[in-house]
Amino acid sequence: MRFLLAAALLALSPALFAQTAAWSPAPGHTTLHLWPHGAPGEPAHPAPEVNTTTAKSDLVAGRPVFRLGNVSDPTLTLYKPKHNSGAAILVFPGGAYQVLAIDLEGTEVCRWVNSIGVNCILVKYRVPNTGPYPRSAAALQDAQRAMGLVREHAAAWHIDPHRIGVLGFSAGAHLSAALSTHFQKRLYTPVDAADQLSCRPDFEMLIYPGWLALAEKHMEPNPSLPVTANTPTAFLVQAEDDPVHVENVIEYFLALKHAGVPAEMHVYAKGGHGYGLRPTPVSVSIHDMPSTSTTPLPITHWPSLAAIWLHTIGVLR
Repeated sequence: MRFLLAAALLALSPALFAQTAAWSPAPGHTTLHLWPHGAPGEPAHPAPEVNTTTAKSDLVAGRPVFRLGNVSDPTLTLYKPKHNSGAAILVFPGGAYQVLAIDLEGTEVCRWVNSIGVNCILVKYRVPNTGPYPRSAAALQDAQRAMGLVREHAAAWHIDPHRIGVLGFSAGAHLSAALSTHFQKRLYTPVDAADQLSCRPDFEMLIYPGWLALAEKHMEPNPSLPVTANTPTAFLVQAEDDPVHVENVIEYFLALKHAGVPAEMHVYAKGGHGYGLRPTPVSVSIHDMPSTSTTPLPITHWPSLAAIWLHTIGVLR
């Protein structure tokens, strides 16, 4: 009898066995599943989502980071601003295509995006081993699908479909660049009307990206990111001491310049990698005597420059 009951439940209620979310947005926000019938190539019974952060994980600005793993049911979540400018930004957290820094480079970023009057769409894309493209197309499929869905819902969400950009961090910055250079054709079989709409971002913001230049090729530009005159205008940020290599933004900036695409690049002496919008302090000394006071590194102020840039390109009016 128990076996028959279990079999009946499995047949009648597959949702009972769907992926259990380890992270969920706060109540009051609209969330859409990207793939109504399951993401392309995903197993029927995937491993559950998990917070991979442990007591030994690195802190950022003295606080832990929620590192979300095993995402096979990707979603987008709309965070609406109090004063809506009509612009929107899709945010792609980083995590080396293995996890998603869902708070540091996700929800915390959306709070800033909302503060400047912009709708924030946090994209929880698939991990692990879902990029970089073309090693795997899964994350880029999610990005293409997410942009189409946002444009499909633009009227209902009071968003201008011609002022929708992307903002990514680390691997998420690479994903943003991949979407900005691979929008001509979907990398999956179209699902519905959303896939008939353009998935080209109107602008891109890449913060400490990886894979834009290839370390194994002496930091040459990544040929899998074919920059053309139709690539969106870009805002680029990286630190010279970033272990992921500052050449990522430099080579991408030069590729944009050669293609005639306007771009703004900010390179800082110090900042490292993976700071998001959290304060990046540096200890200061007075007359060679250590001081307990700290002052934020200049790179901490990149969001202010980004907001000004959004005004200069007409996204904020």
